Amino acid sequence: MDYFDEANNRSIFRKVAEKCYLPANALMLGLLNTYPDFRISYSISGVFLDQCRTYGPDVLESFQRLADTGKVEFLAETYYHSLSSLASPEEYCQQVKKHVQTIEELFGQTPSVFRNTELIYSNHIAHLARLMGFTGILAEGVDGLLAGRSPNHPFVPPKFRIPAEQETIIRRNRPPIRRSQNIHVLLKNYRLSDDVAFRFSDRSWNGYPLNAETFTDWVQRSGGHSVNLFMDYETFGEHQWADTGIFEFLATLSRIWQERGIRCETPSEVIRRWRKQKNEETYDVHAPISWADRERDLSAWKGNAIQNASFTSLYELETAVKALGDPAVLELWRKLQISDHLYYMCTKYWSDGDVHKYFSPYESPYEAYRRFSHAMHDLRYRLTNHE
Repeated sequence: MDYFDEANNRSIFRKVAEKCYLPANALMLGLLNTYPDFRISYSISGVFLDQCRTYGPDVLESFQRLADTGKVEFLAETYYHSLSSLASPEEYCQQVKKHVQTIEELFGQTPSVFRNTELIYSNHIAHLARLMGFTGILAEGVDGLLAGRSPNHPFVPPKFRIPAEQETIIRRNRPPIRRSQNIHVLLKNYRLSDDVAFRFSDRSWNGYPLNAETFTDWVQRSGGHSVNLFMDYETFGEHQWADTGIFEFLATLSRIWQERGIRCETPSEVIRRWRKQKNEETYDVHAPISWADRERDLSAWKGNAIQNASFTSLYELETAVKALGDPAVLELWRKLQISDHLYYMCTKYWSDGDVHKYFSPYESPYEAYRRFSHAMHDLRYRLTNHE
C-alpha cells in the first residue's frame, strides 16, 4: 500500500518552489550581500529537506548558498514536523537529534536554538529542549500569558523539574551539543508578524496597503529589546502572491532598516546580547500553546474525537515499531506523525472555509481521517505479519 501521493507531493512542491522558495531565496541572497546588518533564520523540517533532495535539488542548493554567507542561522526542530513532544520524550529527542545531524550535514551548522513544531510550547517542552543542549527556544507571545508585558523582552521558563526517567531518556538520546544551564524564550510578536503574513494583501484591513515605511514605524514604536518576527516562508510568493508587491516590500524594508540603523539579528545573536543584560522575566506556560488559530492552543491538531483517536493510536505503535527494527517501517510510522495529517482532520471552522480548508488536499476532514485510518490499519498489519 502506498501511503503518500508522491505525484501530488512533487507537483505541489514544484509549484511552491517556483512561486516562493526560489525567488524568495534569490531575493534574500541579494539582501544579505547588499546590507551588512541583514540577517535571517530558518526552521526547516527534515521531511522538507527530504523533499528538496527528491524533488528540488535546486531549492536545496539555494538554501546552501544562503548558509554560505555566514549570516543565516538554521534552527533545530523535530525531523518529521511531529507532535512527538506531546507523546514520547524518546521519539521527540531522537527526531531532534536526527534533525540536528541533517542540518550539520547540509549546512555546516550545529543548531543552538530550537523551534518546536508549530511553535508548540510549554514549561515542560522548554526544559526538555534545555536538557538537549539548546540555549534558546521560540514560542508564541500569548497575550493572556504575557499579562500586559511586551513580547519584545527576554524571557526564561520557570524552574521545572523533569521526571528522572525522562531526563535519563534525554541524556541517552540527546543531540551531540553542549548542554545549556539555562534556556531563553524568544516570543513571536504576533501582531507585527501577522500584519505581513496574513493581512498584507487584505483590502478590507484598515492598514491596507501596507508600505515598508509604515511597518518600520510600527516596529520602532513597539519598543523592547528585540522584535521577533516569525512567519511561514510561504508568506513570500505563495500566501502573498508576487503581484501583491510582497517581494518589493521586503526589499524596501531591508533598505529602510539599514538607513534607520535597525539591525537584524539571528536568534543566537539575540540570546547572546540578552545574556549580558541579565534582566530576564519568566514566561510561565503550564498547558501547551502554539501559533495556530485564534485559540493558540492544540485544538488545530487535537480538537476533536477523530484527531485524538488518530494521535493516540499512532503513538501506541511506538514500542512495536521500534522493536521490529525495520528502517522502512520506522520511516513510514514517522511520516504518519507529520502534524499536517491531524491538521487536515480539524472540523472547528470547516463550514467557514478557513485556513484549514485552504491547505487540505481532502474534500473534508472526515476523508482525511478515512485515509489516515487506512494507512494505520495497513501499518498494524505489517507489524503483525512482518517476515
